[in-house]
Amino acid sequence: MKTIVLKFGGTSVGNIDRIKKVANIVGSYRKKNFGVIVVSSAMSGTTNSLIKKTKQLSNNFDPAEYDVLLSSGEQVACALIAGRLKHLGYKARSWMSWQLPIFTDGPHSAARIVKIDKNKILKFINIGGIPVVSGFQGVNQDNRITTLGRGGTDATAIMLAKFFDASECVIYTDVDGVYTTDPRNHLKAKKINKISYDEMLEMASLGAKVMQPTSVQDAKLNNISFSVKSSFIKKKGTLITSNKKAFSDQIITGITSTKNDSKITMVGVKDKPGVAASIFKPLSLNQINVDMVVQNISLNSKETDMTFTIKSEDLKKTEKIIKQNKKISFRKFTHDSNVSKVSIIGVGMITTPGITYRMFQALASKKINIMVISTSEIKISVLISNKHVKKAIAVLHKEFKLD
Repeated sequence: MKTIVLKFGGTSVGNIDRIKKVANIVGSYRKKNFGVIVVSSAMSGTTNSLIKKTKQLSNNFDPAEYDVLLSSGEQVACALIAGRLKHLGYKARSWMSWQLPIFTDGPHSAARIVKIDKNKILKFINIGGIPVVSGFQGVNQDNRITTLGRGGTDATAIMLAKFFDASECVIYTDVDGVYTTDPRNHLKAKKINKISYDEMLEMASLGAKVMQPTSVQDAKLNNISFSVKSSFIKKKGTLITSNKKAFSDQIITGITSTKNDSKITMVGVKDKPGVAASIFKPLSLNQINVDMVVQNISLNSKETDMTFTIKSEDLKKTEKIIKQNKKISFRKFTHDSNVSKVSIIGVGMITTPGITYRMFQALASKKINIMVISTSEIKISVLISNKHVKKAIAVLHKEFKLD
């Protein structure tokens, strides 16, 4: 019997009617004689509500108890799904992570799955059962519940597919696949039938909300192909798989944008060896992620200007850290929160010359100024004004024949 892993996100189990629909989807696979493992997120809004309660009680809520609390949302959803499946006549039951167990390593709220004990689930599947497993969580070596961070249920599904050698893994969500760009920003966005791990990883890291980067990374490291589908409509989804398999000859696969970036510029930084490290080390120690970085060439070898981007929620903390840093000297500190990063992604650009020129020329044709540029093998990102994002996406979508 082939095994399939079906993961359902928070919106898919957001209310009783949706849970009934989820049970019908699960039943349709069981009728095809699949061994089905169901993984569920908490009902939409539940996790945020629980987080809010911790903030009302403490500014420094205990990390271990925080994970115990947040993991309860998945327990509720799994029990409801299993209960509905039993009502429909299927042999089903819910399984919490500690009951398998699912072993994790790493800190609370950011743990990673390292091992899954398969025995109980295999026995249950072999007698025709449908296990409904809580996503987003596991237990550490101290037998305490840990959570995997945002998007952690996707990671649970990917790792279950790995350890149970599943023939298929399907991520059910509220969208019917991965699109060339966010359809809310561009009406001519189209669904991608197949995309490589690397492209999906870049898109997820650069603003696409369909998958969390850590889950895509887990899939790539373990060579687990998976599909993204909608639980609301019957449509073929998007397959995320190895780039060794056949893909279309599309040069650019997708375009992403961000909404919460801020640009920081330090003017007149005393230029000396190690100055960049002196700036960025304290930010790293404070868990502030620095993205795009540009340093102007110092003609007199005395001063340089340093520009970089961070998430807007880290702006105040970043400014405080830099101004209190006695190891660096600069004349002026400026910041701009009215910026967005727009990126083009595609493995085709590795072997196709002229992509950079085409991108910049297309933006110039709409009089869109580029502030900062960063590149990798399969993506080019530019920082532009917020007000030009939709216009930039539209012109780039057309330029690279994605409409």
